[in-house]
Parts: sequence; structure tokens; C-alpha cells
Amino acid sequence: MTMGVIVGNRGFFPGHLAKEGREEIVKALTGAGIEPLVLSPEESQYGAVETRVESRKCADLFRANRDRIDGVIVTLPNFGEERAIADALRLADLNVPVLVQATPDSASKMSIKFRRDSFCGKMSACNNLTQYGIPYSITSQHTEAPDSDIFRKDLEWFAGVCRVVKGLRRVRIGSLGARPAAFNTVRYSEKILEQHGISIETVDLTEILGRIHRMKDNDDAAQAKLAAIKSYVSTGGIPDEALIKMAKLGAVVDGWMKETEVVMSAVQCWTAIEEYFGVVPCTVMSMMSNDLLPSACEVDICGVVGMYALQMASGTPSALLDWNNNYGEDPDKAVCFHCSNLPKHFFADVRMDFQEIIAGTVGKANTFGTCVGRVKAGAMSFCRVSTDDRSGRLRSYVGEGEFTNDPLDTFGGAGVVRIERLQDLLRYICLNGWEHHVAANFSSVAGMVYEAGTRYLGWDMHWHKS
Repeated sequence: MTMGVIVGNRGFFPGHLAKEGREEIVKALTGAGIEPLVLSPEESQYGAVETRVESRKCADLFRANRDRIDGVIVTLPNFGEERAIADALRLADLNVPVLVQATPDSASKMSIKFRRDSFCGKMSACNNLTQYGIPYSITSQHTEAPDSDIFRKDLEWFAGVCRVVKGLRRVRIGSLGARPAAFNTVRYSEKILEQHGISIETVDLTEILGRIHRMKDNDDAAQAKLAAIKSYVSTGGIPDEALIKMAKLGAVVDGWMKETEVVMSAVQCWTAIEEYFGVVPCTVMSMMSNDLLPSACEVDICGVVGMYALQMASGTPSALLDWNNNYGEDPDKAVCFHCSNLPKHFFADVRMDFQEIIAGTVGKANTFGTCVGRVKAGAMSFCRVSTDDRSGRLRSYVGEGEFTNDPLDTFGGAGVVRIERLQDLLRYICLNGWEHHVAANFSSVAGMVYEAGTRYLGWDMHWHKS
């Protein structure tokens, strides 16, 4: 990642604090694998921003690197010149997340030679950013040293916020087929999503099936996908005819996504593909999600947006699950389930099998390709995104819990989750008309998605906290 850096300075405070502060923040960023873009001591006094001229120089540097900058760090090694900081950001007009950090004073160094007053200066900097209408984030503690463990954690958190914002501001989603008639719950507004920079590229399922029909079994792309499927999941007992159908489906979808420059997809299933093509698309979708190209079933476009948000925050694959069953008498546990296209990343063990639910309608022979296994234990973040046509809003809820090792004897892809105050969450979901699908990720990144959504993306957010 690349971060713009603004070093604050106010002239009647010791200049060596600004000089050292610049060096400290640069070291902290490079140590975290982040490239800093900051004025040099040759371009401004101490490489800091204090005057209008220095604000313009800083803005020029940022604008010249606009396409590279993921976020901006404002560091205050002393009180800082709040107007110069706000001017630099306004002139740069980057529209990226901003983190304000203030370096603490030492109680043993409060003389005029060492006193920082960053504690106070941070309030003034934030006040001016608010006046200028520039959204910003703050560190978890009011003052933090750049070389401290807590700042390293805050920097990791802020980097996740930046990834979510950058990923969702200009993104394209592939909608493969029509929404199944039985799933009114996943209806959504393309126009509301477009207002938030999320574009939908649609393709009729007949076009996908038509491309498959024209593709020969020995086509290079089909054979490459067949090999990838066999190396991805155990296929013992799966007919060769079903495997080549999956391979051709995967090859066609891969090609269409590259043509249209979409980075995630929502796919029609239930039960058109099974009836008229003869396999389930689950393994193909699982592979895409595992490769960080998330894919949701039942054309749940908003569901895959939630998957993508969690993925951008954590850097790991997401899945779309049903809030599906109670787990015994424990009010804080539930079974999350899909039938399933979960990425392999989610499973303790996985194999390919037939889809037991749909098989009762279309026959077992038409339902090979599902990924069956137990979801492994670990930390869980969850997210649901939805468009509210009545208010014209894009809304979301997030939270955290854990997948457990509690015993569970069922089919498909399933796991037991434990979430504190789960009954309050379920009540919130029902009373506010949320969908039964939820995106999940093996991480603890709800705070990153919440900050990105509320402060920078303009989403109406709810955070279910324990």
C-alpha cells in the first residue's frame, strides 16, 4: 500500500520534534510494508506542512501520485498547524481515508525544549477537518507513539479501512442469470448501488449455456479448468460427464468475467442450471471465492458485496451463508449453512458430492458438484449489505463471533457459530427486514468495514457489539 503523509508543525514549538516525527512515521510505515509519500526536508522545513506554500507543495505531491495513494496519515509530533493540514488535504482532493495520529508528551520532558502539546493540537486538527467537510479517522488512543505496538495495530486497522474503501468505490459485479422466482429476499436496487460506485454487468443464463454448448470437451480452457477442479477438491465417485460440464461452465464464466472486467459474481441456480444443464455450479463458485473473486448463489448481488467488503478488509476468502438453524438450547449459538459453494478456505475437510436438497426435485444425476464438509473453527466476522428502496439508502450490518467445534451431523457446508447476544441480533434482523443470507470471513475485521462504510462510503451501518 501507499500512504500520503502530512507532518504537522507549529513554528513556536521545537523544530527538532517535527524533524524526528517525520523520521519516526516514515520508519513505522516502511516497517509495516507501506510506502510513505511525504515532503522531504529539502522541499519544506523539516519535511513538514506549516505554511500555505507548504500545503500547496504537499498537495502537488499527492495529486501527482493520486492513483497510487490508498490513504493519508496526519502525524502530529507537536501541536501542528491545523489550517495548513486541512488546506493540504482540500487542495489534494484525494477523497481517500485520513488517519490523525498525535505523539504523546513525556511527563519527564515538559520544558519548552521538548513539550509537544500534540494532545491539544489533535483536537484543533480534527476541528478544522470537520469544518472543511473532510472525513477522517482517529487512533484508538488519543496519543500514540509511531513506534508503539498500539499504533502498529491501528495502522493495520486503517490499512484495512483503506482497502475496503478503495475496493468498493469503483467495482463491477457480474450478474449471471435471473434471480430465482422463489427468492424475493435477494431483490435489490441497481440504481442505489450505482450511486455508491457499484456497477452491475448482467448476462442471461442462455448466453452462458450457449457458449458452453459451442465449446468442445477438448478445448484448452475446458481441460485446464478440469485439471484445476481435480486438484482443488476430491472428486471420487463423480461421473466424468458431470466434471467436464463443470469445467466448461467454469471456463466460460472465467472468460466472460475477464471480458467484462468484473471482480465478483452472483449466479442463478435453484433450479435452472440443474434442470437444463445437469450440474450444480457450486464447485466453480467455490474456486472463484477461494481465489478472491467472490461468488454468491441465488443472484444475491448485495450478498456478494458483503463478501467482498470482508475480503478487502482481511485479505482472505469470504463465504455466503444462511442464518439457518438454532443449535440446541444455547441462545448464543446457531448453525450457518449452505448447500454449498463455500471456498475451500472455510473447510476443515471437503469433498465433492451431489446436492441433496435439489436432488429431490431434479434427480441426483443432475446435481453433482456441491462442496460438502464441516466449517473449521476460528474467529468469524459477518456482514450483510442491502439496498433500501423506500429510503434510497445502502445499509449494512456487521459483527463478530466465532465458528466452534461443536458436534454437527448434517449435509452441505455447515458450521456452528457463537455470537454474544445472538438473540438481540436475530431480533434486529427480523424487525428491520434483513435477508436470511449473511457474508462471513475467518477474521476480526468488523470494525474496519464499519469505519469504511459509515465514515467514507456513506452507508447506513449497524455494528452488533458484544
